[in-house]
Amino acid sequence: MNATSDAQLAREYLDALKHQRRLAPATLANYARALELLLGLHKKPLQMLEPAEVRRSIAMLHAKGLSPRTLALILSAWRGWFRWLARHRGFRANPVLGIRAPKAARPLPKALSVEATQRLLDVQQDSAPVALRDRAMFELLYSSGLRLAELVALEVADGRLDLRQGEVTVTGKGAKTRTVPVGAKAREALQAWLDVRAGLAQPAEKALFVGARGKRISPAVVGARLAAWARASGLGEHVHPHMLRHSFASHLLQSSQDLRAVQEMLGHASISTTQVYTHLDFQALAKVYDAAHPRARKK
Repeated sequence: MNATSDAQLAREYLDALKHQRRLAPATLANYARALELLLGLHKKPLQMLEPAEVRRSIAMLHAKGLSPRTLALILSAWRGWFRWLARHRGFRANPVLGIRAPKAARPLPKALSVEATQRLLDVQQDSAPVALRDRAMFELLYSSGLRLAELVALEVADGRLDLRQGEVTVTGKGAKTRTVPVGAKAREALQAWLDVRAGLAQPAEKALFVGARGKRISPAVVGARLAAWARASGLGEHVHPHMLRHSFASHLLQSSQDLRAVQEMLGHASISTTQVYTHLDFQALAKVYDAAHPRARKK
């Protein structure tokens, strides 16, 4: 079977996709590009294509800069074509079966700098109960690295928040309980909130943090309030509650270099999850290197 007949098989498959599966024009164009790519990469007949050759082709395309997501779509198109060839044109094997695209790089969690975090938390607010509540929530998120769900679940009188000892106990993912320190700034903000909480909370409400109606505050409200604080501080970027947890981890790791301690305080089951913050730390060090090292600075 020669290249011309293989190209004809590609046209027949695309025609079947168009009329039988009624794919959208843009999707059909993506399939066409993927099949054209396969035919251009291999001069041998399709029926002779081996899995190792397909794997090498994917590696080569990855080296040229194609993203894992794009490669996964290409492999899907190739796999579907060989499935169709086996069903309708008598091909005996699908050389694409079992071949996967490279894993996508895990995106680094976004953290604020120490200076930006201080700017956010030091923004001037009035002494209204809502403002005191907000400051207490955000100081605690950053001080102790809590997840948003852990913060919202805290209750006022269950003994889990101990300002005298400077610690808070939370139940995180997998129903795992951990106790983490609460810093001086957070303790001060929490005490200020507790002094006025009764004026905002409904009498029977157990939640530590309450919304405008006096009931347990919702995660969405916490996010909206933090975004408003970021705008008031002039940061110029969207700040969400999990960024304070990321900032806690990044800043603590930069200072202590103790990955195990950070893992414990974050409540990560695996240290590999915590290790992503070492990349954040390296990025910060790399910027310092580029700015300071005499052989790194650009002329």
